[in-house]
Amino acid sequence: MAGLVQAFLRAGIFLLALWGVVGGEKLLVAPQDGSHWLSMKEIVELLSERGHDIVVLVPEVSLLVGESRYYSRRTYSVPYTQEELKDRFRSFGNSHFAERSYLRNPLTEYRNLMLVADLFFINCESLLQDTETLRFLRESRFDALLTDPALQCGVILAEYLDLPFLYLFRGFPGALEQVISGSPRPLSYIPRAFTQFSDQMTFSQRVANFLLDLVETPLLYFFNLQFQNLASELLKRDVDLATLYQKGSLSLLRYDFVFEYPRPVMPNMVLIGGINCKTGGHLAQAA
Repeated sequence: MAGLVQAFLRAGIFLLALWGVVGGEKLLVAPQDGSHWLSMKEIVELLSERGHDIVVLVPEVSLLVGESRYYSRRTYSVPYTQEELKDRFRSFGNSHFAERSYLRNPLTEYRNLMLVADLFFINCESLLQDTETLRFLRESRFDALLTDPALQCGVILAEYLDLPFLYLFRGFPGALEQVISGSPRPLSYIPRAFTQFSDQMTFSQRVANFLLDLVETPLLYFFNLQFQNLASELLKRDVDLATLYQKGSLSLLRYDFVFEYPRPVMPNMVLIGGINCKTGGHLAQAA
């Protein structure tokens, strides 16, 4: 008898889940502008085609998150101009592709990140202080939130709105995808971000990898500290941003086995392939 009851319960849960998929869920998307959005956009459009109602949070000054028939946009004002945004990202791109030695690469990348980091903070601060937008988000009663881990605001919003949330990942300094999922991250064969090491490191490279791991943790803490203060102010309590990150339900990893090295993954880490930018078109045939 108990087994029969459990079977009915499992069937009921399955039917409820199926109804949710067919009926469509209400999804809030907090994207990171730029090339990150080009990857997320394809997933958002596919979810929309499957019947989901999608709202994308967008600052009034944006690079690539335009209007679309696949989703509705909720915009909020920010205190910087379109020209300033383009200048920052142009400098970021030029510095990112400049030649440098592998020893100086991590420091150069960190400095490069700072070119746009303050805009990320201003963006987040503007959103979390926009009472009209926050009221709209509360009243909309979303079912889940999709965000980019490079945008701390998405994690903070999920906590504020009490929503389950998932990430779209392509790697992050400090091996964030491993940290938030509790996955092992052995330094002996998983190279840290920006090192350009392989999974077969020499002894000196393993030492450098170990030292970089020691440095990344305090750097990321100080980088996230101002966002942590924003979260504490919004939620009216002391907040540990690292703990909020660990509440993510699922991590969609834009990894391609052709370009990546073997590494441990947890059940909530789903490999979806190397969707790194907009899908390319077919090459023109030669005459």
